[in-house]
Amino acid sequence: MSVSRTFVLVPGAWHGAWCYRRVAEILRADGHRVYPLSLTGLADRSHLAGDAVDLTTHVLDVVNLVKWEDLHDVVLVGHSYAGLVIVGAAETISDRIASIVFLDAFIPADGQAMVDISPRDLPTSGLLPPYSAKGMGVNEADRAWVDSKVTPQPVRTYLEKLPAAGAYKRIPKKTYVRTTFASPLWQGLYEEFRQAPDWKTHVVDCGHDLMIDKPQEVARILEESA
Repeated sequence: MSVSRTFVLVPGAWHGAWCYRRVAEILRADGHRVYPLSLTGLADRSHLAGDAVDLTTHVLDVVNLVKWEDLHDVVLVGHSYAGLVIVGAAETISDRIASIVFLDAFIPADGQAMVDISPRDLPTSGLLPPYSAKGMGVNEADRAWVDSKVTPQPVRTYLEKLPAAGAYKRIPKKTYVRTTFASPLWQGLYEEFRQAPDWKTHVVDCGHDLMIDKPQEVARILEESA
């Protein structure tokens, strides 16, 4: 068995802790402590959805989990939109993060919002309906399950800008994982980090929800990144 590590798993837009279920089971079977969480307003916390929920809310979800659970030497993992969330969290708790892992994730610069990175016309309030599982490239066998679990995303999580986004660069271990799901945004980040000596990079051959499509491979990558 590998040395026991502590993993905090943050889901992307429309998803919740449920999407990491398979990965969490594998990591726990290997003796690790694993904390998958649902961000405010989503999944099992969807009853809290509303215009009061923004990017700061989601950053605090992660920060407060780490603080109240007294977690240290954390492997902090973020999928897709949650790249912004874990970058924001690192501004406050970088001293508790041993490794940061981006799974097909967006990474902001100072002062960027999600809508700046991936431009689209958005309302100023309300909820964003989820993409379909098929649209996210989920394997056919899991599409009905994923479609039954995704929930609308509070739009202000996409509109709020992250004031500072540099602390994550000082975390000792940094990993970027790209899927073969088509997106020039993720490919550009992967190519940038592939050439950086202080980053590890991986490619997983599946759709955007790699923790669902390839849980064994993702779990092994996370363990290697710890």
